[in-house]
Amino acid sequence: MKIRHASLSDLAAMQQIYACAREQMRQNGNPSQWGNSSPATDILLRDIRDGNSYLLLTDDRPCGAFSLLTGDDPTYAVIEDGHWPNDLPYGTIHRLAGDGTAGGIFRACLAFCESVIPNLRADTHPDNHIMRHLLESNGFMRCGIIYVEDKTPRIAYQKTV
Repeated sequence: MKIRHASLSDLAAMQQIYACAREQMRQNGNPSQWGNSSPATDILLRDIRDGNSYLLLTDDRPCGAFSLLTGDDPTYAVIEDGHWPNDLPYGTIHRLAGDGTAGGIFRACLAFCESVIPNLRADTHPDNHIMRHLLESNGFMRCGIIYVEDKTPRIAYQKTV
């Protein structure tokens, strides 16, 4: 599996990947995390423009997408029911999704992100049991609860290498 920066010409493929991921979430008991339209197009465009958006490819075909943001994430400034294990510089994995056609999306994303910055954070909706399992089985430690922009809670995780 290859990983490369996403470009504006990849937007339609990314939207299709996220549509597939939303359907997978619904089928697995998590209909509200991304609803019918998240992540919004303006967020995807911002990630692309800022150089934070990546595509995962099999046979040069996009099968997954994610964002890696380095530096402080304002959403993580306040954490409840726990704490961050360190205050070292970190990267945040956001909007990880696959279209269901390829396995190993999470592992490929994680290996790539660890090569960029070893201290990683992520969060997910309490009903996203698949992502919670992936995070916990790949060395992420549950750190507490954070709140995203719409004020809904997310379980926050961190992995240090």
